[in-house]
Amino acid sequence: MKYYNLKDHLEKINFREATIKGQGKEKGLFFPESIPQFHEEFIQNLHQYSNEEIAFKCMKGFVGDEIPSEILKEIVTETVSFEIPLVKINAQISILELFHGPTLAFKDIGARFMSRCLSYFLKDEQKKVTVLVATSGDTGGAVAHGFYKIPQINVVILYPKNRVSPVQEKQLTALGENISALEVNGSFDDCQNLVKQAFSDPTINSHLFLTSANSINVARWLPQQIYYLIALKQWIQHHNEKPVIGVPSGNFGNICAGLLAYFRGLPASHFVAACNANHVIPDYFKTQNYQPQKAVATLSNAMDVGDPSNFVRILELFGYQFETLKNKISAYSIADDQTMSTIREVYEKYGYILEPHSAVAFAATEKYLQENPEQKGFILGTAHPVKFPDAVEKSIHTQIEIPDSLNELMKKEKKTVEIHSDFEELRRFLLHKI
Repeated sequence: MKYYNLKDHLEKINFREATIKGQGKEKGLFFPESIPQFHEEFIQNLHQYSNEEIAFKCMKGFVGDEIPSEILKEIVTETVSFEIPLVKINAQISILELFHGPTLAFKDIGARFMSRCLSYFLKDEQKKVTVLVATSGDTGGAVAHGFYKIPQINVVILYPKNRVSPVQEKQLTALGENISALEVNGSFDDCQNLVKQAFSDPTINSHLFLTSANSINVARWLPQQIYYLIALKQWIQHHNEKPVIGVPSGNFGNICAGLLAYFRGLPASHFVAACNANHVIPDYFKTQNYQPQKAVATLSNAMDVGDPSNFVRILELFGYQFETLKNKISAYSIADDQTMSTIREVYEKYGYILEPHSAVAFAATEKYLQENPEQKGFILGTAHPVKFPDAVEKSIHTQIEIPDSLNELMKKEKKTVEIHSDFEELRRFLLHKI
């Protein structure tokens, strides 16, 4: 499988190179040259396959022979080594719980897959790789945990000061070893821009071999398809109809992976892009005019993105056909007050505890289903409620039980370097500290 640069279609590389490089010339994202289709028999009989078998079949076409099948099987087994249940909330909406991994967030899946692929690709090389990543919340912890103590890899994580939850912050700052955390005085978009500038800086690139672990990297983005198949495996055992799928959407890598799976043959009647007060994409659906905005801080902080990187991949998938795109995806913006009221109402009515990102997805999907009452679906539960205790406990007036593993984590010392959203500061750190 070859991957081409969306900003320069002549730049084509294989999966190994795309994993190591992260992005192409002019900060372009890589995209698969062809989209391997799922066999109809496979989709119809998903319930007969283990999660590991589903993950292998999902990823083999994108990896090809660059990782031997036996090694790829080991990688995907570690990728999906935790429970991913589909839980019914009410008659119309279920939730896929993606928060039973080591950092209690859906990004464990992409980060574990990518870290193990990168480790395999580097094992026979002398060079060290620096993984440079911006996080709006959960990416940092998942990447830190996924790459912790992996030989030949240093990780540098940039996160916006005072814009991640205490648990999220500890998950990316308490490890040390090969993990460095930079606390940026700015927004997630500032962090993302600093990362992009570093990738295009000749001096840094002559000093370090950089790659990214954000969903701009194909090895982080593509494995997110796996859990859509795992959800469908459970869905078809209780439903005949195709599901509506509601996805918390910030940088749009998550929903983009689901849409890619749909283009491969995953049955889905509709996708709901659930956004918070950062409404660039809902605005685009109304006006067909893409206008990046400065990110606004919200309760669902991992979605505080004003210029989502992965949206260009969605446009590519749909061949830039706006009407086709609009027929398959609806985008809604949910404000913080509605997020809080959704957490409260779902708890009071159904006894289920949502966290802010899942609450945004529930509220948006509920809106779509009110307009299309004959349909049913599921949302992606992207993080454990314990990661956002302030918002959740304020909404439901009940204390959340904290797992023992988190209690231990919260006692650990925070190790960070504080920088301004000034590229020169990041440049100095990378050139002199790594």
